[in-house]
Amino acid sequence: MARRRAPKPVFERTSRGYVINLDPEEIDLVARLLGELRGLIMAEDPSQAALLRRLFPPAYHLADDAEAEAEYQRLMREDLVASRLAALNLVQEHLTRGTPLDDEAMLGMVQSLNGVRLVLGTLIDVGEGEDPSEIPDDHPLVGEHHLYHFLSYLLEVGVQALSE
Repeated sequence: MARRRAPKPVFERTSRGYVINLDPEEIDLVARLLGELRGLIMAEDPSQAALLRRLFPPAYHLADDAEAEAEYQRLMREDLVASRLAALNLVQEHLTRGTPLDDEAMLGMVQSLNGVRLVLGTLIDVGEGEDPSEIPDDHPLVGEHHLYHFLSYLLEVGVQALSE
């Protein structure tokens, strides 16, 4: 009886870096989502601000701290945007070339996947402990919910790969 090989991990650390073991369509999907996130961040469209709120959470939450929050945003927002864009660009380069991700790019992948997941979670108003099997097939956002959980899975295995 032939032995079955264990499936390769999604993010496999090799001597050349992290190899992504996804179908080409899945890699294209991730690349497209990262591009959409970049577009949202760069647009700085006030009508989209609610979608980005989890990407750039407030440092000060109390009403009395509005002035301190405005100052924090003035000082930090540009650096936070630049950091997110740099991670997205680095990951996009590797995905476009089809090359393994080095440690910096793998960290950028995890950060970027989390960013897309946060925006999508905000869009669909995902709750704690949501189970994708409980989303009915006729739900108008069933695809988005399944995509959210796929991104959650990728994020989880990405963090595991970095931790090994």
